[in-house]
Amino acid sequence: MLNLYSAQIEALSLHRVGNKHKGETVLFSDKPHPLNDELAHLLKEYFFKPFREKEENFFQFEHEADLEFNPVYQSICSIFQDPDSFHLESKKITTHLFEQSNHPHIKSGEVYLAHFSDVVLDQQKIEAIGIFKSELKHDFLEFAEKADGLDLLIRQGVNINKLDKGCLVFRVDQEEGFRVLSVDSNRYDARYWLEQFLGVSPRTDEQFYTKNYLKFCKDFAKDVVLPAEDKQQEVLFMNRAVNHFAKNDAFEESSFLNEVIENPELIPEFKHYKVEKGPKYSIEDVSHFDIANKAVSETRKKIKNVIQLDTNIQIKMDFINPESAERFVEKGWDEERQMYYYLVYFNREENS
Repeated sequence: MLNLYSAQIEALSLHRVGNKHKGETVLFSDKPHPLNDELAHLLKEYFFKPFREKEENFFQFEHEADLEFNPVYQSICSIFQDPDSFHLESKKITTHLFEQSNHPHIKSGEVYLAHFSDVVLDQQKIEAIGIFKSELKHDFLEFAEKADGLDLLIRQGVNINKLDKGCLVFRVDQEEGFRVLSVDSNRYDARYWLEQFLGVSPRTDEQFYTKNYLKFCKDFAKDVVLPAEDKQQEVLFMNRAVNHFAKNDAFEESSFLNEVIENPELIPEFKHYKVEKGPKYSIEDVSHFDIANKAVSETRKKIKNVIQLDTNIQIKMDFINPESAERFVEKGWDEERQMYYYLVYFNREENS
């Protein structure tokens, strides 16, 4: 789990990259940018805000030949080893970003590199390097006092409430390519930032497998369970799936199938669906992994446990105790009205 509250900016370098395809250039600062408390506070909020609002989907640096050939990884290693090399390495990183800015859609912008201390990841204080880019400029109003009143001026600048692109590289798991978080508000050039510049791939750890397997189950419920049975069974299947993950420390597929899929006819359907759709979630060859509790909690919050009826009535299932829905909710068909119905049993109405 990431906590950025105590993080401090130890060094900051600013540069600008143009679009190489359009013949624009790169502009380097001669030295690191000075910081005061007010500026540091504003920049931390600007840099960190999107990471607080985003799921912790970790990446790691990679290279088809060897990690040492990934230029960003190489510079990050140099900074962690020798903090005095920070500004020099920031220029190398910016140069590499400029070299990748050769598509007409890529926008020019300012590049900020920051060396952070006291970042808390998994309850440990560590260092981190941040690489951020501002691209979009916004109009704002500026007021100037004159002898006869106020003058209104239109300026352009960066909206510090919205970071365009950024990544945080944490000083852990160096040999595997570090742990990296990335954000990108402008999705039209995602490959440029993640693949061509950073050279990262999703980190296949317990968080990755837990989250992706549950996403796969959600699609299986929608694509197979719902057409084969009904909305109630779709919801109940996901209830059982999430609860299975929540009560176990490790995942074992055969045990999961026996406990979660109540209709035996759906087990071969599940296996066939995994062969067909598994590569999309990178789980085609995965049947054992440790379970990440945080990923389970995040999935539980996102999955809808409501049956929405066309008569403007909703039935909400208990996600923690799915057996309640199975014991006390029955579905049937009314011949006289030619309509389906749900029969709900209860002892008393409870005040909300």
